[in-house]
Amino acid sequence: MAGLALDGSNPDVSLLYDINGLAKSAPTWFDRVMEFVGEYGIMLGMVLVVLWCWWSVRRRGTAEESVSAVAGLVWAPLAAGIALLINIPIRGFVERPRPFKDHSGLDVLVDGKNDFSFVSDHATMAMALGVGLFVAHRKFGIAAIGLALLEGFCRIYMGVHYPTDVIGGFALGTAVALLLAPLAMMLLTPLVGAVSRSPRLGPLVRSRRPRVVASGRDDAVGIPEPRPGSRGGGSDGEKGLAA
Repeated sequence: MAGLALDGSNPDVSLLYDINGLAKSAPTWFDRVMEFVGEYGIMLGMVLVVLWCWWSVRRRGTAEESVSAVAGLVWAPLAAGIALLINIPIRGFVERPRPFKDHSGLDVLVDGKNDFSFVSDHATMAMALGVGLFVAHRKFGIAAIGLALLEGFCRIYMGVHYPTDVIGGFALGTAVALLLAPLAMMLLTPLVGAVSRSPRLGPLVRSRRPRVVASGRDDAVGIPEPRPGSRGGGSDGEKGLAA
């Protein structure tokens, strides 16, 4: 494959050199930023997106919507974990060395990567999280998928993965998150529904503050209901509410 890289006949290796070549012309501080982002930053960003989505759906959704969305949020990290477990035998079967072991001239930003290259764990985990989050909430899911794509670019930029390693990780993460989602949601939704009815754990699924829709506004403010049997009695405010 080293010979193919020199004559450019292997698109996988050629693209590796093109993307990793950006690191050679970039300032040292930028390479350090990309190293942190590719190793830890995007995964941290994924966690923040999941927490933001959880905070949003539990406060704004109805009871049924909150239960369904939180079940999807629980599925997202489970999908990532399952995808990583499936990747263990795949890497052992393919046994593809890291690109810097077969090709010279790469600017490797991270040391100590001595395991096999195909498929990328980071790309697998990031895309499984992104697609799993998309099952729960489309807007947040699209943002997470965007972060997963950036993760894949960073892994190639850092010189630790071939483009096909990343593409394989994207495919594996997507397949696990989507194909197992119906079964996962069938099992998780009743469980999350039971948690939502718990006095102590219920707020993890949905906010306990009452929500009303009045005059086109959605406010988390309780409005007292008229007392049963009241007919015209009471203050003007109570009459207005009864009307």
